[in-house]
Amino acid sequence: MSGRFDHPLPAGRRHLDELLTPLADLQAHASRIDGWGARIAERLVDGARLLAVGNGGSAAEAQHLTAELVGRYRDERMPLSAIALCSETSSLTAIGNDYGIEELYARQVRAHGRPGDVFVGLSTSGRSPNVLAAAAAAGEMGLWTIGLTGAAPNPLAEACDDALAVDSPHTATVQEIHLICVHLMCAGVDTRLAALGLQAEAVS
Repeated sequence: MSGRFDHPLPAGRRHLDELLTPLADLQAHASRIDGWGARIAERLVDGARLLAVGNGGSAAEAQHLTAELVGRYRDERMPLSAIALCSETSSLTAIGNDYGIEELYARQVRAHGRPGDVFVGLSTSGRSPNVLAAAAAAGEMGLWTIGLTGAAPNPLAEACDDALAVDSPHTATVQEIHLICVHLMCAGVDTRLAALGLQAEAVS
């Protein structure tokens, strides 16, 4: 019998349940993401730079990634060059005013990017026009491009050299898996730097 005596699953429990399948899927990609971290470490140690972009919550995660690289994730090490283009507020407002929102990141990529640099674009839909334009600019300039997206197929995943597409219809779930992916990449960076002898003792 249904009605006023039903006891629906608590919202928090539903939220956690929605993470289970995407999290299990992520485990299957752990080695690949660790490889991204190793490759990022090698490029940044050689003088390359990482450029990250996103909108809304994805912008916050782009900043989180670059903060972990410029500061540190887990282990003490040299600072690595990384810029979250979404945090450049004066550039964003000037570019948006003069060129339109679709150019917010692409113009910055053209200014800061160099062949061999790394581009990371985050979009829960994989269809954000300004992230797509930035990925295109990065590809044209010879950057290695990584996409963190929602369910595939989507334009960003197809435009990047490599991508992780989270198969979930829930924006929050996609963002939470993206954050774990950011941490896995940073762990891969630390591991590779340690293997290269460029890491100090772990810091608690």
